Amino acid sequence: MKTKTLIIIGFAAVLMTGCIRFNNMENIDNQEEKELTVRDFFRNSEKMAYQISPDGKYLSYMAPYESRMNVFIEPVEGGEAVRITSETDRNVGGYAWANSERIVYLKDTGGDENYQLYGVKKDGSDFRAYTAIPNVLTQIADILKDNDDEMLITTNERNPQIFDLYRLNVNTGERVLVCENPGNIQGWQTDHEGKVRIAFALEDGVNTTVLYRENEDEEFHKVLTTNYKDEIEIAEFTPDNKNVYAITNIGHDKSALVLMDPRTCKELELLYENPKYDVSGIAYSDVKEKLLAVSCQGHKGVIRHFFDEEFENSFSKIEGMLKSEECSFSITDWDKSEKKMIVRTYSDKEPGRYYLYKEFSAPESEYRAEGGKGLTYGKYTEGTHYELKKIADSRPWIKHHEMCSMIPVEYISRDGLNIEAYLTLPKGMTIDSAKNLPVVVNPHGGPWARDEWGFNPEVQFLAHKGYAVLQMNFRGSTGYGRNFKELSYKQWGQNMQNDITDGVNWLINKGIADPKRIAIYGGSYGGYATLCGITKTPDLYACAIDYVGVSNLFTFMNTIPPYWKPLIEMMYDMVGDPVADSVMMRENSPVFLVDKIKTPLFVAQGANDPRVNKGESDQMVKALRDRGIDVDYMVKDNEGHGFHNEENRFEFYEAMEAFLEKYLK
Repeated sequence: MKTKTLIIIGFAAVLMTGCIRFNNMENIDNQEEKELTVRDFFRNSEKMAYQISPDGKYLSYMAPYESRMNVFIEPVEGGEAVRITSETDRNVGGYAWANSERIVYLKDTGGDENYQLYGVKKDGSDFRAYTAIPNVLTQIADILKDNDDEMLITTNERNPQIFDLYRLNVNTGERVLVCENPGNIQGWQTDHEGKVRIAFALEDGVNTTVLYRENEDEEFHKVLTTNYKDEIEIAEFTPDNKNVYAITNIGHDKSALVLMDPRTCKELELLYENPKYDVSGIAYSDVKEKLLAVSCQGHKGVIRHFFDEEFENSFSKIEGMLKSEECSFSITDWDKSEKKMIVRTYSDKEPGRYYLYKEFSAPESEYRAEGGKGLTYGKYTEGTHYELKKIADSRPWIKHHEMCSMIPVEYISRDGLNIEAYLTLPKGMTIDSAKNLPVVVNPHGGPWARDEWGFNPEVQFLAHKGYAVLQMNFRGSTGYGRNFKELSYKQWGQNMQNDITDGVNWLINKGIADPKRIAIYGGSYGGYATLCGITKTPDLYACAIDYVGVSNLFTFMNTIPPYWKPLIEMMYDMVGDPVADSVMMRENSPVFLVDKIKTPLFVAQGANDPRVNKGESDQMVKALRDRGIDVDYMVKDNEGHGFHNEENRFEFYEAMEAFLEKYLK
């Protein structure tokens, strides 16, 4: 698979996810229950983010070194692992194989999100700092599939508000400018030869133009200009580099996968559309030169549609091999020959196991299945054999039988919207048996993001401590179509907040929640929703925890990162215009409503947060303290938008545990 973009704060992109529902493989009889601690839930993973080298000979993964996540390499066929990075101040923020000999990785400073690019050979030698430039953000644009020496990156070193595109020689560190940003380009797209063929321009902060050229000798020319609400994501060029596979909502409420002519942006063929959910991604094979599958994130697990029978059969074989586990699985990486793939299993109770799946020719062998405990072999008459070998547990100390079920639920908002949500109850309880429980309401950040079914350490920690946890995909949450998203525009603190409140009342009406013991906790936009919750509905919550949340919509707009500045008109349209919508924004800025607050509040903030400036928390805490109200306030000088260093996570969640114990128990 050709990598177009490395998500800086994530790892290897998930290509496709499958779901299996079988009996739990663990025998839980006579297993002693134990009291888990903050450190059990929030310590670093033992191993994670596995990838395969392009030649298929090595596995890479991230593991702790001096409490920070670093990159390790080990041979596929067995042998000693080698640590090739030695970061001790921050975790490696993301990595990728540049070629079969070299890893590239990203790391920021103190949470400032100005990620810098580094490289090192697979034996740990020849370390290079490619873009170690203070206050400059580097992004990986394309790992060029047929070019072992070069890759495409973007940086904002010339102008903090925009990104230029460079060709980087990973062996020498030399950079050559490929496209200088004229000031309005928000992204570029390459074809299968690594040629830059498409660009996306923001014309006036609201309207987006698609630019196209047949080859790199031509100038870009305008193809289509649309409002930002009309979304086009170019997933891949077709094998002949003439047309593109695009995910778009133009002419659709739910984003669909279409075949599109990039010269006109005309939809040539509808390839897949789900009636309920947006298309979220595709799997494409460079080896087969073929579109393999498409996926949507459903309420519980991923919905997938296959275009390639062989790829679908591989999924079926993996599913059969994992028959002894209760899990979902995702194929997260494969080598260039696609004879080896990383398979990651997970569930709401399972943080993740990693397997290496191989296809090979060998004499017939007897079928043997040992589930997650060893190898799984297949015997197939056509002579091709299949092997699934467990290589790691991400958190082996987490036991399936000790975790709590995340239950997909739905409720109706006051204006008739169907809201999908997740309810996690303390172990052993069901919706019918759960009565009068203390509850933590946990709205997600974004806000244009979503909660998904799966293992969530925060949720499991809270449920283990005896709290029911409610997460809801309020209006604006992604994956539910254009209309559902647009209903959130200029509704911060209003109908978006009502969706959260309606979920709380749904729990109360069902008798699950004790009305006197409900807390609200969230990060980022979830932190804003927390503050709105205790100002808009001050009698609903017994306590609240605001984690890097917005308190003042005016100052929030004025302190965004420089590379968000070109998007400011769009933000005005989606959140609010400080001039035209000043009354509305003031009425929905919690800092101006502190006189309404009756609820004990705990605030946590990273000093270097580039998205939600520390001033957002400072002014909220000051406004309350000026009224004589004590507020618990935790600030970490070496963190940004959320706490990533292990010791800071421990301190935060230990403080959360004590805070909730004080006000909910």
